[in-house]
Amino acid sequence: MQCTVEQLENNKVKVDISVDAASFDQDIEIAYRKLARQVRIPGFRPGKAPRRVIEAHLGDDGKKAARAQAIEDAVPKYLAEAVKQLDIDIIATPKVEHVHGADEDSGPISFHCEVEVRPVVAVAGYAGLRVELPSISATEAEIDEVVNNERKRHGTLVDATRAIATGDQVTIDLSASRDGAPVPGLNVEAWLYEVGRGWVAKGFDDILVGLEAGVEKQFQAVPNGNEDEADFSLKVIKVQELQLPETTDAWVAETFGEFDTVAKWRITIAERMNESRINQARNSVVDRVTDELAKLVDIDLPEPMVEGDLRSRIRNTVDTFQRQGIEIGQFLQITGQTEEQFIDQLREQSRKAVRVDLALRAVAQDQNLNAGDDDLDIELERIAVRANVKVKRVKSLYEKNDALGDLKAQIRKSKALEWLVRQVTYVDPQGTILATEILLDAGVDIDPTADTGASVNIDAESNTSEGSTSTVEETP
Repeated sequence: MQCTVEQLENNKVKVDISVDAASFDQDIEIAYRKLARQVRIPGFRPGKAPRRVIEAHLGDDGKKAARAQAIEDAVPKYLAEAVKQLDIDIIATPKVEHVHGADEDSGPISFHCEVEVRPVVAVAGYAGLRVELPSISATEAEIDEVVNNERKRHGTLVDATRAIATGDQVTIDLSASRDGAPVPGLNVEAWLYEVGRGWVAKGFDDILVGLEAGVEKQFQAVPNGNEDEADFSLKVIKVQELQLPETTDAWVAETFGEFDTVAKWRITIAERMNESRINQARNSVVDRVTDELAKLVDIDLPEPMVEGDLRSRIRNTVDTFQRQGIEIGQFLQITGQTEEQFIDQLREQSRKAVRVDLALRAVAQDQNLNAGDDDLDIELERIAVRANVKVKRVKSLYEKNDALGDLKAQIRKSKALEWLVRQVTYVDPQGTILATEILLDAGVDIDPTADTGASVNIDAESNTSEGSTSTVEETP
């Protein structure tokens, strides 16, 4: 087989392939074996008649059928070999329109096709990315809020001999109806409610403020979650206010035990809040970095890449729901989405994934980040552990389907992402620069198969490995 490639416009190449007569005759031989299983020839069991006997039995029609079968089976094989030999990074299944020599009785064949390839992009400014993360330091006001919440938790309700104010706890009888019929959930007696919560209906808290115990009131309002007005009636039974304990060293020591002063308590609150916020920021590093990275890819995205990622994303989402015993229809009903809205959301995720895929490949190329044999072994081991299968089996699946190159590309992208998260500048919402070593001191979990446009799932039961550009299946 001889093959050449010619660069075309719009991320396409033209591949020309020529197969000599001797090589193609081997494919015809295989085709005759198929025909042998389909025809019955006296004196031979199905599939056992030699080629010369089949040729004699079928005549010219048999020769044409064998040649057509050989072309059908062999052209995809030769095309795959050419793609591998020429190192073409295809993103869509090629289509061969015409095979020269198909109508001949014998001789060589040749064909060509246009193939869409992954675009190579330039990502200017990736090393100077500025990424905003949630604040990692609690303010005094936020600490005060925690302190006051604890005071409320340990507060005491006492009867108030005054009008209702925001923050009071009131006991009320409440009823609501529409056209004489009760509104579900809004007919209660002796209900304890904290004024200011914003429950029941818009403006309900404003109506309560200023009323006193024993007062009755009727009004119209639109209940929360409704569109039509309802007729309300309420009676204030009791008004109570929450008396908060004074924040003293003695109260802190008696209430919490582990602290003997307010100052030590506040320091511990700050430390716990800061630790939680650092973890929150650390967990968002990859998403925030890839969000900013994706913005640097300003090209018309190849639809085959977007649609390929979308199909995989939909399949994985549906599979996840099914494992949890949830039908996709139930999920859409619960979340109030249409199928189109659901797919549109996933499509936006796919568009980001494609941008990130292209950008990380560019970063890996610029920084000369490669995937060696050791890297490949480590990744195969990780996949095997996750799928609970042997490494040898995983490697065999990839080798049979020429997918190791895709896996190496994924590893290169993970290296690029790991390099990138240590280069960008991190700031909080106020613009204060965050120390990278604090964010990354415990490392950042970067999965090369995460949402970066390249995912690999090994299904031990179906014996398949699925990737962004190839499907690896064990053949009999």
